[in-house]
Amino acid sequence: MASSLITALTVTTPHATTAPTPVTEGERYGLLNALAKVPDPRDPRGIRYPLSAVLAVAVCAVMAGASSFAAISDWLHDLDEHARIRLGFSDGVPAGTTMWRLLIRLDPTLLTTILAGWLHARAPQPSPTPRRYRSVIAVDGKTLRGARLGDGRQVHLLSALDTATGIVLAQVTVDTKSNEITSFAPLLDAVEKVLGTLAGVLFIADALHTQTGHADEVTARRAHLLVQVKGNQPTLFKQLKRLPWAQIPVGDRTRDHGHGRRETRTVKAVTVATPGGIGFPHAQQAVRIIRTRIVAGRTTRETAYLTVSLPAGHAPARDLQAWIRRHWHIENRLHHVRDVTFREDLHQARTDNGPAVIATLRNTAIGWHRLNGATNIARATRQANRRSHDLITAVTSSYPTTQ
Repeated sequence: MASSLITALTVTTPHATTAPTPVTEGERYGLLNALAKVPDPRDPRGIRYPLSAVLAVAVCAVMAGASSFAAISDWLHDLDEHARIRLGFSDGVPAGTTMWRLLIRLDPTLLTTILAGWLHARAPQPSPTPRRYRSVIAVDGKTLRGARLGDGRQVHLLSALDTATGIVLAQVTVDTKSNEITSFAPLLDAVEKVLGTLAGVLFIADALHTQTGHADEVTARRAHLLVQVKGNQPTLFKQLKRLPWAQIPVGDRTRDHGHGRRETRTVKAVTVATPGGIGFPHAQQAVRIIRTRIVAGRTTRETAYLTVSLPAGHAPARDLQAWIRRHWHIENRLHHVRDVTFREDLHQARTDNGPAVIATLRNTAIGWHRLNGATNIARATRQANRRSHDLITAVTSSYPTTQ
């Protein structure tokens, strides 16, 4: 490390940004065509109901608020004959147990990739703006508390959320004998299958993923990493904490108020000018953010340290402020909705791939409603349930159709 910290660091200042790179429009297609790509795990002999039809019903039912496999079957049986035919059932409908046995046998990671690709292709293009556009993907895990395996362990899923569209681009099941760290690379693989390339994408993750292997993996794919540093990396944490923050001017400050709370967030960022600036590979900047909250006259202060692999010219303090806050989207706009609206933690699906499959269906439903401008997912599911024919028309059309 350099003998003088202040000479090894330069204050981050805003630089001129270039126009955003146009995003190539993906193929737009209907749900049934997309689901035709899912491999059928059944024996070809004696197949009576098309897999794409069963999956289309499952997707639509969860979009309409179904929170369990039984509710998915009920939704199908409540449809009129015309609606069933439009979804691909020309000769009766399967029993609930038949649908359940088929759904739990599917590959949840592949199903997520196909459904995420379908949603991503229907997402609106980012409009050109004077500032650089960058895809920001939040990574976080969630334990399905009601889904206990035979030995008592719980199912844990690691997800990647596109914070701009609200689409879960990838979701992988964490090995019950391991943790999220070993699932990070497979998650990147799954995201890359949906986007085609990770070049220029920024991944945001919590302190668990402040791993040198993750930094190398992300950089090798020409992507970038923004992670918080805590006690699990004690040397790096000490290095960041003892930087001369008092001599570095404020890069950005925001003030918010609401629900009886006032909050001020102050961001400072410095660029590491020498390879020995801090001990984390590919780190271009060190970031400190102080959150000051006043609730009922009581003031609390929290300090967080982060590193980012983007240089100052591509990640000024104002953008860092916004990106750091976007990481909460995966908790507030995805996991919380799955728990409250779809009662995920109360659902006790535990057989085979059932827990991960139905979590994928919930992600798809939330992403669909977000793309259609919904801010209240519970209200959107109720509306979809009342207007099932409109929902079927929207998801089976070849082009985006709002409800």
